[in-house]
Amino acid sequence: MCDLSGKAALVTGGSRGLGRAIVLELAAAGADVAYCYRENAEAAQSVAAAVESKSGRKPFFVQADITSREDRARLIAETSRRLGRLDILVNNAGTRKDGLAVQMGDAWDRVLELDVTAPFRLTQLALKMMLKQSWGRVINIGSVASRIGLSGQANYSAAKAALEGLTRSLAQEYGKRGITVNTVSPGFLETDLTEDASTYAREYVEGHAALHRFATPEAVASVVAFVASDKAWAVTGQTINVDCGLVKL
Repeated sequence: MCDLSGKAALVTGGSRGLGRAIVLELAAAGADVAYCYRENAEAAQSVAAAVESKSGRKPFFVQADITSREDRARLIAETSRRLGRLDILVNNAGTRKDGLAVQMGDAWDRVLELDVTAPFRLTQLALKMMLKQSWGRVINIGSVASRIGLSGQANYSAAKAALEGLTRSLAQEYGKRGITVNTVSPGFLETDLTEDASTYAREYVEGHAALHRFATPEAVASVVAFVASDKAWAVTGQTINVDCGLVKL
């Protein structure tokens, strides 16, 4: 297991699914963890209980809409106040608003705002703290949609591709200051949200993925923890696909 003892981490969208798995994994590795949620306080509380039960650590969570400038500033300030520092930022929160391109209206703006602009603005705030420490990890959660171009997801695919470009530029800018920036891109994940995945989706993965199965949130979270650790000091500016070999690049 990667040792993150003494590190402070912030995970956006940490109340369910992949975000929940990341919070649990980072805490298990020894990090002090904060996370935000947008609406479901009960789910956020259940994550805190699970973390304390499994690791003995007490995370804290904040309700925040990361598309709001005021909420972003409050989230970073509260994390700094409660944890005393910020070493690891995991930009996990995101959304999808599927639709054919010729019919896509506000869905384009909403997805780009949450999936690209909000992570960039949060990273700006986090970098100010990381630069003072001369150490930091920014981990963006992407998607293999940026590589395979799924129909009906022009906005989502474009947003995740933009996130990869942002990762490469920030890695180049801040590498000399001890800060690494990477994208971890899941493929199809085995969660409660995909239990009723279409037969086509299942057949596509089974026919194209090298491991013939969906990945799990826990598999992705373990890669996030590695990238966040000192063991990954030489890994930066990269997109790491955790997709059971669906994308082979």
